[in-house]
Amino acid sequence: MKYKGRPNFAHGERGKVGVLLLNLGTPDAPTTSALRRYLGEFLADPRVVEVPRILWRIILHGVILRIRPARSAKAYKTVWTKQGSPLLFHTQNQAKGVAEALQKKWGDDLEVEFGMRYGNPSVAKGIEALIHKGVRKLLVLPLYPQYSGSTSASTFDAVAQDFMQRRWLPDFRFISHYHDNAGYIKAVAQSIRDYQQQHGTPDKLVFSYHGVPKSYLTKGDPYHCECYKTTRLVAEQLGLEKDAYITTFQSRFGREEWLQPYTDKTLQALPAQGVKSLQVVCPGFAADCLETIEEIDVENRDYFMAAGGERFDYIPCLNATDIHIQALTALIEENLQGWAAETKASAEASKAEADRLKSQ
Repeated sequence: MKYKGRPNFAHGERGKVGVLLLNLGTPDAPTTSALRRYLGEFLADPRVVEVPRILWRIILHGVILRIRPARSAKAYKTVWTKQGSPLLFHTQNQAKGVAEALQKKWGDDLEVEFGMRYGNPSVAKGIEALIHKGVRKLLVLPLYPQYSGSTSASTFDAVAQDFMQRRWLPDFRFISHYHDNAGYIKAVAQSIRDYQQQHGTPDKLVFSYHGVPKSYLTKGDPYHCECYKTTRLVAEQLGLEKDAYITTFQSRFGREEWLQPYTDKTLQALPAQGVKSLQVVCPGFAADCLETIEEIDVENRDYFMAAGGERFDYIPCLNATDIHIQALTALIEENLQGWAAETKASAEASKAEADRLKSQ
């Protein structure tokens, strides 16, 4: 095996700290061919679909990738913008905001990149960019507040796969979840508070999270519990009564039972229970994407209104808002403890070594 190195690597060079923000991913374009590539990579991940590989390959390539890409492409066309995919440009803007905030304190000693678990720019590309810039200490932050094996662990797999091909590995830290981080909770609560100051208070506030199969919960995945804890902490910040909000799960796929209550079924039932005005927030998504813009604000809006609802409001994700950048920056700094002093000492040692070599 040939391991990756850095051409013309200078021994004794100044090592930097790198931060890599990672999100789920997006197709390169809202087309059938692009969706086939993207879904082929996404759904082939054994962390995402825990079905025996031989059986799943037959189903994936024989059925799903023949039908789903065209349908998904139509949905993506409804959310695509002049900037491209919302998930892509929001994540890019988040990385830019975090970089500006961190570099005010760290200067040239810190570098920030972003990448996607599936699609482009890839995890490997993000790591390569940081290594090329001289990063010797790497912090990876998957933008999934609530841990799940299908998201956070899958991201770790991708990082580990890249490391397996490298000659020299960086010191490494990985933030697996931040569902109860004080800054994150404050940011979500403030986004809801700000929205309601402009648009009023609804009969019910729905916290909708991406779903996972129920079997993951029974096998020990903490995602379900972390979603409920996030909801509880945000509700406490807002001072909400227990009957003023509910936690639901969206985006189920296939026939297997997923975490309940389901968002779509819940929204269809609420008008009959006297809930006429509704607001939905999606704290599990760091950036707006197909699942929030189209699935929640279009599809589920239609379900609620058709069932007798009178007003539906979707509260946007945190995206690259100032309060979110502040929360992410604080979270990152908490996890960079000790590296600042080490990096400075390493830089001084590298300079001394370079001076010694010059004098010989």
